[in-house]
Amino acid sequence: MLLSKAKQIVCISKTGERFKFANPDLCILENASVAINEQGMIVDIGDIDEKYLNYKIVDCRGRCVLPGLIDAHTHPCYAGDRSGEFKMKLEGATYMEIHNKGGGIMYTSRCVNQSSQEELEQILESGIKRAIRNGTTTMEAKSGFGLSTDGEVKQLLTIEAVSKRSPIEIVQTYLGAHALPPGLSEKQAEQDIINNQIPQIKKLIDEDKIHPEFVDVFCEKGIYELESTKNILQEGAKIGLIPSFHGEELNHLESAKLGADLGAIAISHLEHLSKEGIQAMAEKKVVGVILPTTQFILKLQPPPVREMIDSGVPTALATDYCPNAYCMSLPFTMSLACLNLKMRPNEALCAVTLNAAAALNRHKTIGSIEIGKQGDFVILDAPTWEHLIYQIADSPIWKVIKKGKIIYEYL
Repeated sequence: MLLSKAKQIVCISKTGERFKFANPDLCILENASVAINEQGMIVDIGDIDEKYLNYKIVDCRGRCVLPGLIDAHTHPCYAGDRSGEFKMKLEGATYMEIHNKGGGIMYTSRCVNQSSQEELEQILESGIKRAIRNGTTTMEAKSGFGLSTDGEVKQLLTIEAVSKRSPIEIVQTYLGAHALPPGLSEKQAEQDIINNQIPQIKKLIDEDKIHPEFVDVFCEKGIYELESTKNILQEGAKIGLIPSFHGEELNHLESAKLGADLGAIAISHLEHLSKEGIQAMAEKKVVGVILPTTQFILKLQPPPVREMIDSGVPTALATDYCPNAYCMSLPFTMSLACLNLKMRPNEALCAVTLNAAAALNRHKTIGSIEIGKQGDFVILDAPTWEHLIYQIADSPIWKVIKKGKIIYEYL
């Protein structure tokens, strides 16, 4: 395939960088082309059309070619309808008030446990299709609504089954510690995860039945606090799972420092991140995954995004797609980040490409348009790449390409 004569090719990087930081150079090429071989890999970039006349031509004149977008934090494997909670939030109910009344995660958990794997697969696939229309070519997917060994296994088996037939790459995360199961204390829930869930996860990994790469914990006051979070992340690491967890969302617990000390690859949310936490994450290059949709919907205090970026914290954006934040659109997420969280547009684009790839340990293969990387692209029917953010909630996506194959096109 040859993406021919694009008005702009936004490479993001030319030198194999892992991250981009404040006000980054996007390495934009004008009136250039990209060649992708039959294996779906980028083999050439520039004024190259004469060399690839036998390739399938995609005429990109007047259009912009960007790397495929990467959603580094989602909860797409769920069941049930929580639209009624939207009204409760508008009337002033907080996240934890809804949770303590049996709504939120607890309601979704009941629905997941009452659903068959086939039903969960249908819901997951529907969400993936909508994400693709919004330019997503790689998506992280968490468990976390099972709240028991059987429930978490069912979710991971669901994600595994769907990932095998999905047109995009699905990156699996085990999130056994998402909420306290009914009737269990924090310590009891921690011990259930360590003694029952994680050994079963390891068994299924060894049997090649599931392939989670990360271990996650909802580190929060009154749920899984620092000690439990540390113990669960360390136990997950023993079976080869990389720590990547929720931290500093509703309360400040010093979880950023914990993550840096444990070698976490990423920490998400970070509304209550302290200056000391920023410093710790910057020193260890822990990716901060910001979730503007959740902050906006729950009316939380804004995370210190400007301070993070200016201090050298590699910063990514994600949708947090879940029943609480029903949004599969990374372009809309980018718009929110720029409008509400002081991100520059070029920083927002890097946050859903190269930095998001780093959060998923994939910066060597995706996240930028470089020779040797996968041919994952979003093509905009727009004169400049900024229209992806500027056209709020109606991005001008023309085609989405995964490993050299068109998986969505606007007709």
